[in-house]
Amino acid sequence: MSGQVIGYIRVSSVGQNTERQLDGIALDEVFEDKVSGKDKNRPALQAMLKHARKGDSVVVHSMDRLARNMDDLRQLVKELTGKGAKVQFIKESLTFTGDDSPMSNLLLSMLGAVAEFERALIGERQKEGVQLAKANGAYKGRKKEMTADRIAEIQKRVADGEAKAQIAKAMGISRDTLYRYLPVGAQLE
Repeated sequence: MSGQVIGYIRVSSVGQNTERQLDGIALDEVFEDKVSGKDKNRPALQAMLKHARKGDSVVVHSMDRLARNMDDLRQLVKELTGKGAKVQFIKESLTFTGDDSPMSNLLLSMLGAVAEFERALIGERQKEGVQLAKANGAYKGRKKEMTADRIAEIQKRVADGEAKAQIAKAMGISRDTLYRYLPVGAQLE
C-alpha cells in the first residue's frame, strides 16, 4: 500500500503568493503556513507532522520553506523519516528516506547551514537599513496610538463615570492602555 503525497508550503506573510511552490505536482493533501519559518511553531507544519505516516511522501519546494535553521531542518527531516515517510525537496532535487548516504546527510547539513546563514544576513541587513533610515530621519518608528485628544477623551469619560471596560472597547484599546493614561487616583476608582 502506497501512502499519500503530502505538500508543505510556507511563505513568511499573508500577502505573499504560494502558487509557485508546488505548482504542477499532484498532491493528496496540502498544508500551508503563512508565517515566518524562524522556528517550528507553525500551525500547518504541526498538523502535517501529525498527519504524515509510514509510506507517505512529504514534498516541499525547498529546504528554506521547511526550516530556516539547520537544527530545525535536521530534526524535521529526522522526525518524518523516522515515521517511515520520505521527504523530497524539489529545488534541491534531494529526497531523504531515513537510510540516507553520508553524502545525502552532508548535503542536508550544508544546504541547511546556507539557509540559516541567509536568514542571519537578512536580519543584519534589516537592522542596518533601519539604522540608516533613522540617521537620515526617514524612520520614525511605530505611529503613536494615543493622541492628546484621545487621552483627554478617556480622562473626561472616566471623570463622567463611564465604565472603563466600555471606554476601552469603544476606543479599540486594551484596558491596560486605558489605565496608562489615567491619573493615579482615577485608576483605583
